[in-house]
Amino acid sequence: MTPEPAADGHAPTTREPPWARFSDENLLDLRLCDLGVSIRGSYLQPRIRQVHRELADRGLCFRPHFWLSSEWFCPDGVPGVALPFYLAHPRLMRLERRQMLDVEGGTKTWCMKLLRHEVGHAVSNAYRLHLKRAWTKVFGKASIAYPDYYQPKPYSKRFVLHLDYWYAQSHPTEDFAETFAVWLTPNMPWRKRYAGWPALRKLEFVDSLMRDLADVEPPVKAKRRIEPLRTLRDTLRYYYDQKHARYGVRFPDFYDRDLRRLFTERADDPAAEPAAKFLRKHSAHLRRLVAEWTGAYQYTINEVLKEMIDRCDELNLCVTRPHDDAKVQALVMLTVQTMNHLHSGYHRLAI
Repeated sequence: MTPEPAADGHAPTTREPPWARFSDENLLDLRLCDLGVSIRGSYLQPRIRQVHRELADRGLCFRPHFWLSSEWFCPDGVPGVALPFYLAHPRLMRLERRQMLDVEGGTKTWCMKLLRHEVGHAVSNAYRLHLKRAWTKVFGKASIAYPDYYQPKPYSKRFVLHLDYWYAQSHPTEDFAETFAVWLTPNMPWRKRYAGWPALRKLEFVDSLMRDLADVEPPVKAKRRIEPLRTLRDTLRYYYDQKHARYGVRFPDFYDRDLRRLFTERADDPAAEPAAKFLRKHSAHLRRLVAEWTGAYQYTINEVLKEMIDRCDELNLCVTRPHDDAKVQALVMLTVQTMNHLHSGYHRLAI
């Protein structure tokens, strides 16, 4: 009996691939097109079923199609969503974490947030919503060029808060996708959450628009797949080299320099406390003080602090100065890095 094709066009994986036991070095030499992974039976399949149920619960008959590719994206004009290959197998998720320090979409909550966002793009493509005058009046022109980077205004109430880094502020189409994602989230009390915010008008517009589309078949139904995994001939090594360059995972020299000024790379005292442990121990106190001084969200401060902790771990830094002095200096550095994070074009636009 021939296996039923998976959602990405591949036959389902029925046994563990040989590369699952490869070392990272050997695995990095494989081409993406040779991985042979599938959505069917993977971590992604129940997430897709859930988002389809959420659309059905809202009365929408539209169901986007999904396929594996290099990243999360929804191509222009396509009523479907590309999903990153590494979420299709635990071994690839482990490699992604070691290479990128995290796995985008690697938890159920995070994955569902990303799916709802990308489905927002797919809905817009399926019904050509971004061409409607009313849509443009609320969100702006979808035709404006995407920037490479964007500088968000963390305190703006004109946009919903869904994905990290105030992503709704990056472009009108991202604003719609983020607003749609909030609207689609089950049991989200968005009227109460955004009461008094200008963003509430956008949510009410999406709510009205989706009610009008209930049980309406979309005019765009093509099942095109852009850059499907089977066509991607780059090796995993090249893929991650490009990804490192794009997202700046490698810390800049001045960042390491400042950490080395604060802490010591090789302590004469073998009992010296690791800097990462020191920062973790005082993280709550540091976050609270920086929040009071800067007005930044503690979540944002915590993201910067986690970067500092991870890098201290990688550099094997220790605390050799008096701890009270080290806390003051760590507080200064965390404040500076948080402000840089918020206001110096840090946020790379992911399309």
